[in-house]
Amino acid sequence: MPFEARSVMSQKEEFVRLALAPGANVSALCRRFGIGRTCGHKLLSRYRMEGAAGLAEQSRRPLSSPARSAPEVEAAAVSVRVAHPAWGGRKIARVLAREGIGTPAASTVTGILRRNGIELGALGGGAQPFVRFEHAAPNHLWQMDFKGHVALRAGRLHPLTVLDDHSRFSIALSACADQTTETVKARLIAAFRRYGLPWRIATDNGPPWGDGGRNDFTLLTVWLIETGIAVSHSRPCHPQTLGKDERFHRSLKAEALQGPPFANLAEAQDAFDQWRHVYNPVS
Repeated sequence: MPFEARSVMSQKEEFVRLALAPGANVSALCRRFGIGRTCGHKLLSRYRMEGAAGLAEQSRRPLSSPARSAPEVEAAAVSVRVAHPAWGGRKIARVLAREGIGTPAASTVTGILRRNGIELGALGGGAQPFVRFEHAAPNHLWQMDFKGHVALRAGRLHPLTVLDDHSRFSIALSACADQTTETVKARLIAAFRRYGLPWRIATDNGPPWGDGGRNDFTLLTVWLIETGIAVSHSRPCHPQTLGKDERFHRSLKAEALQGPPFANLAEAQDAFDQWRHVYNPVS
């Protein structure tokens, strides 16, 4: 065990005094004081060069850090995080690269945020990564769900979200008045016309695409199958199946649903459209 914490400096001074005595056995003294021979000889060398001051604890910080990010990159990363507190290192790194500020790795951005005292994981970023699965190309799989329901000043808002599994691109983010089959069909038709048909759509087991796990063939799923789109349902009580859409919901809640209630559906849709425009380029 190295020098005890109770009186480190006094023990160093005692070690040096004994080690410099005529006929002293430095190796035996190192064993007695519980330090390595390299450490013992380093203390003696410092004492000979600097006296007692050489025995004080010295900074282990490297003299230079050539790989450290430039100050403007650090400042930009912190600025983006302050503007978007739910974003983690991966999104911020993409923004910096897109704006030509630098090309730091996501882990580098995470390190910058931590060095600047920014707490990670509360709203997004910083958590240990899961082993993720994603389809090989866009439109192989879409994930679809409602983000619960949200209070308006009068009435309720039902955000419908559709996310591409491969790219995490937000296909649709719609402020809906209800969760009926006709409402979902209208939004999906608009998405199909703009982005094409996916091979498969994954949903949970709630209506209108499920019946609580009892019946997978609802009016909506039958319509999708007749359109040529396969439909799959998540295992009951297993939200990880739609993990990317669930993560999208967390960002949506943190960044677009934290303010006062929207006046109506039109105001909500306008806010959704603006937020989706920001989300998609860096998703």
